[in-house]
Amino acid sequence: MERILDVVVETPGGSRQKFDWESETRSFRLNKIMPLGLGFPYDFGFIPGTCGGDGDPIDVMIISEFPTFTGCRIHVRLIGGVRILQQERDGSKVRNDRFFAVPEVSQLYANVEELQQLPEGCLQQIQQFFISYNEQAGKELQILDQMDAEAACKLIRESLVDLKSKEL
Repeated sequence: MERILDVVVETPGGSRQKFDWESETRSFRLNKIMPLGLGFPYDFGFIPGTCGGDGDPIDVMIISEFPTFTGCRIHVRLIGGVRILQQERDGSKVRNDRFFAVPEVSQLYANVEELQQLPEGCLQQIQQFFISYNEQAGKELQILDQMDAEAACKLIRESLVDLKSKEL
């Protein structure tokens, strides 16, 4: 699979407002407002035409030197991901992996091809964000392990669904 993907931004970096794409209305809806002090560290979006373990399109955090806006489509280079087991409020557990990418137009991250090339502490801080984000929503998140870009591509390839019904 090509490591260059098209991602749609749901929630811009720095935002305390969490937006969700609703395929039935073909629009974005404000889902929640996070507590003071908790904002998305980078743009957060999804890969159209995929279906993750939680039934939604696959989540991608776009690590970049600039935020974009809700609805922005952006070409990114996949650099890896983390396998996640998420416990919902009702006690059920679901895999809800997170993937990481950098914009193809990025200057700061132009040479980043794998997670290990990110600045020291960056990935740990992002993982802590996901843990805190889920805690405030009454969910528990367990990070199982990291995956390199090749393993991430394989999981995304396995999650592809019929694009005709899911495309923006």
